[in-house]
Amino acid sequence: MRVEIWSDVACPWCYIGKARFEQGLSEFEHKDEVEVVFRSFELDPHSPEDKTEPVIGMLAKKYGMSEAQALQADQRVADNARSEGLGYVTGTRDSGNTFGIHRLLHFAKTKGVQNELINLTFKANFAEERSVFGRERLLELAVEAGLDRGEANAVLDDPQAYAAEVRQDEREAQELGANGVPFFVLDRRFGVSGGQPAEVFKQALDEAWRSRPQLAKLPSVPGLGTDEIGTSDEVCGPDGCAVPQR
Repeated sequence: MRVEIWSDVACPWCYIGKARFEQGLSEFEHKDEVEVVFRSFELDPHSPEDKTEPVIGMLAKKYGMSEAQALQADQRVADNARSEGLGYVTGTRDSGNTFGIHRLLHFAKTKGVQNELINLTFKANFAEERSVFGRERLLELAVEAGLDRGEANAVLDDPQAYAAEVRQDEREAQELGANGVPFFVLDRRFGVSGGQPAEVFKQALDEAWRSRPQLAKLPSVPGLGTDEIGTSDEVCGPDGCAVPQR
């Protein structure tokens, strides 16, 4: 069974949702038969690629609130992250264009270390105050994930490298009706939207496994022995990331 996860490193609910999904997967009886594939989704594809800004200022503008209110909103998201055992530093991370990061993640997939790089970029962005938008910092994370620095640098130098793969992921997300992330698709038959609790992911996995199409029994040959399971407000979309209410 294949599970595809559309996400963006700038999305805190993707960070939280990934942890919750992995908890649900760990409790799934057939977890060793699940292939997990990560897909690209840019929350702000029109953001300048050579510019970053403090996340609190960005949130304040996007939500039409004061910076103090934006900091409180980020703190409420942080509480959700910490309840899952995740590190989360509020108020000091950067916001910027993630297209280059997505291209590098596709390259990491070809080397078998995509999950490692995703985990490192999430951790750096949300838990360590290590900006993931500077070239040098991103290369450090790439090497830490197991990539060759020179090869990773060549990917970032070439704006066309893996660009088609990123755009294809985004087209598929649109075709599937995803307008926010995280978005989980199980065998292209079930969708789970948002940072759902682990038990919802477990339920979705159980149902997708139970209802998966079975191969028809073939005659013997002589000599030869997207329904939607869950939706949630805990998503990030073009208008921003959902803020937990008190």
